[in-house]
Amino acid sequence: MYKSILVPIDLAETDVAKPAIAQAATLSQTFGATVRLLNVMPMTPVMLAEYVPADFDTQQLESSQAALAAVASDCGIDGAHVSSVVRQGGIYHEILEEASAIKADLIVMTSHRPAMRTYFLGSNAGHVVRYAKCSVLVVRP
Repeated sequence: MYKSILVPIDLAETDVAKPAIAQAATLSQTFGATVRLLNVMPMTPVMLAEYVPADFDTQQLESSQAALAAVASDCGIDGAHVSSVVRQGGIYHEILEEASAIKADLIVMTSHRPAMRTYFLGSNAGHVVRYAKCSVLVVRP
């Protein structure tokens, strides 16, 4: 049923992502699907550009790639069926772009309990659910 599963992860809160990773691992084993772990880094605001080192984005990217690789090796999914990628930009936009790029059949992600501001602006999970071209499984931590 599923061949390609995308799992967006916030590296600042990897414990919150564990239920989604576990669900993706189960689905991967059941269907023989590949799993792509994704971390989205925010863009460095232009206002801060002169206050950070010139290679700040590169340092952040390398750090995120190393942390995501560690999550991938510990996730319980066979190494041949798991890969990871770090993208930079808006969270839900990059999730949707990566899902399209890998032709994901399913996005498995966690969602926090909504704060008052998300009722007015919408959460990242809400945007992904509304605009994804594939099925989305939202797992509560």
